[in-house]
Amino acid sequence: MAALKNILAATDFSAPARHAAERAALLARELGAMLDLIHVAAPAPMEKLRHLLGELPAEIEQRLIGASRDELQQLAATLHQHHGVSAGCQVAYGPLIEEIACRSAKLPADLLVFGSHGSSFMRHLFLGSTAERLLGHSKLPMLVVKQAAHEAYKTLLVPVDFSASSQRAIATAQAIAPGATLILLHVAALPFEGKLRYACIDESIIARYQSAAIADAKQALLALQQSAAPDASRIRLEVVAGDPAQCIVQCEQEFDCDLIVIGKHGESLAEDILLGSVTRHVLEESQSDLLISQ
Repeated sequence: MAALKNILAATDFSAPARHAAERAALLARELGAMLDLIHVAAPAPMEKLRHLLGELPAEIEQRLIGASRDELQQLAATLHQHHGVSAGCQVAYGPLIEEIACRSAKLPADLLVFGSHGSSFMRHLFLGSTAERLLGHSKLPMLVVKQAAHEAYKTLLVPVDFSASSQRAIATAQAIAPGATLILLHVAALPFEGKLRYACIDESIIARYQSAAIADAKQALLALQQSAAPDASRIRLEVVAGDPAQCIVQCEQEFDCDLIVIGKHGESLAEDILLGSVTRHVLEESQSDLLISQ
């Protein structure tokens, strides 16, 4: 992946969104990237006011948008004070996902950053068909910030399934944290394991199959590590067997990771991570930030 040049941080002015903006500014400073902040004033609250008041004067609407612009500029000033980074500011009015996607394309942005529990953005992002279209078709990496940004990322967990998406996830991880240690994790799954047990296949035979699957995965991980040069020395390899979602969270905690990087379009694991139960489990249960790569 090419160097990150433009970072876009979405904010609804909640505390988690402020953590995200701080992380975005920290990354911009470390990587020499440009930073833009965006706040989307969604139509729904305005419509609610119109319903309550009968008619909403244009002046009130402009004042509300102006107040959001002032708050965004104050946030930019705080980020400049903390990190020495000058951020562009934009307040948009319209559907949340569409406005952010439009702004991302105009920059063009290389990374979208947002908080994990904002008052509006995450609800729209992870629920509903519009969000699934954005996650499913966008080529923009998305960083979900869960922790306050005190220092650069040090240890990244990268679950891989050996698809092309795995290589892109590794490249994205190296681009966002060039000096960090990468832990490549593969959760080895034995094909038809459930059916083998249902068919009463001897456990010793299943264990041999599992050992062979783990050995194959280790060889594949070695190949990935070698292809990641010149930073291969910063890469550790881990192969485990079990449930993918649980193994990812367990390894994150065991190795004290501060960022999980997951590819978008894998053959099996990554696809489930993107739109299925694994994503939701990792997002809900992990302590670290989560980066959804291309």
